[in-house]
Amino acid sequence: MPPLLMRFRVDLLLLLVAMSWGSTYLVAKELVAVETVIALLAVRMLLAAALMAAIIGVRRKRITSAELAVGIPIGILLGAVFALETFGIAHTSATNAGLIISLTIVLTPLVESIVCRRRLPAQFFVAAVLAIAGVILLAGNGSFDPPGPGDLLVLGAAAVRAIHVVTMHKLTSGQALDSLHLTTVQLRTCALLFTAGTAAYGESIPQYLTRLDPGQGTLFLYLVLVCTVFAFFVQLWAVRRTSPSRVSLLLGTEPVWAAIIGITFAHDAIGIAGLAGIGFILIGTAWGRSIEQRHSRNRRVPDSKDLVLEKDNLTALK
Repeated sequence: MPPLLMRFRVDLLLLLVAMSWGSTYLVAKELVAVETVIALLAVRMLLAAALMAAIIGVRRKRITSAELAVGIPIGILLGAVFALETFGIAHTSATNAGLIISLTIVLTPLVESIVCRRRLPAQFFVAAVLAIAGVILLAGNGSFDPPGPGDLLVLGAAAVRAIHVVTMHKLTSGQALDSLHLTTVQLRTCALLFTAGTAAYGESIPQYLTRLDPGQGTLFLYLVLVCTVFAFFVQLWAVRRTSPSRVSLLLGTEPVWAAIIGITFAHDAIGIAGLAGIGFILIGTAWGRSIEQRHSRNRRVPDSKDLVLEKDNLTALK
C-alpha cells in the first residue's frame, strides 16, 4: 500500500475511534452510578474479551508467550484508565469528562520525550497550549470553575492513558506481534481485574445486569462492540504504524466529538466561547500533528531491518 494511502487510512480509523470515544461519556453517564462502576466495567470487559476469543478461535492461532508478556502489563494500565475515567464520570458531567481526558494530547508527548530522552520542537508546545486553551474555553464556555473530585479522577485517567500509549509503542516496537492477540490479552486482563474487584466493591455482576432495561442494554452493547473492541484494536494497530504523539493528537479531537454529540443528542448549549474552543482544539491538533510528523521524519529514516519488521507486522494481521 502506498505510504500516503496508509497514512490516510491510519488517520481515518483513529478519527473514527475519537468519534466513538466522544460518545462514550454521554452513554456511560446513562449507565453508571458510583456503586456500579466496577460491575459495569467487569461485564463490559468480559463480553469484549469473549468476542475477541471467538474471533481468535476462528483464526486458529494461539496467543504466544511474547504476546502475553506485552499484553498483560499494558492491560493493567488500560484497566487503570478505565477505572479512573469511569469513576470520574460518576462524579462529574459527561462534558467535563470528555474535555479533561483530551489533555492526553499534552501528556503523551511529554511522557514520550522523557522515556526516549529527546526534545520536542518548541512549536509543538505552542500547538498543545492552543489545544489546552480550547479545552478550557469549551469546558467553561467562557469561564473556568475549579476542578472537582470527578474532574481530578479523569485528569488522572488522561495521565495514565498517555503512559499506556507510550508503553504500547515501546513494548511492541520491532516485534512481529498479532494486534488481535494483544487486544485480547489486554481485555482479558481487565476482565479478570474488574471481576475480582466486584467482590470487594459495589454491586455484583448479576445485580447490575438485572438493573438494565432494553434501552440500556443496547447502549451497553455499543460500549462493548464499538467503543471497546473496535476502538482499542484500532489504537493498538495504529500505534505500531505511527508515533504515540500522532496517535494522541488525532485522538485529541475526542472532546470536539463529545461536544458535537452533546449538542445533537443531549441538547447541551454551546456559546461563542465554546465554539471558539472547538476551533482552537481543531487547529492545535492539526498543527501539532503536522509538527510532530515532520519532526519524526527528520529524526530518523527507517533502515532495512525496520522495513522487514514492519512487513512482518502487516503479515501478522492477515
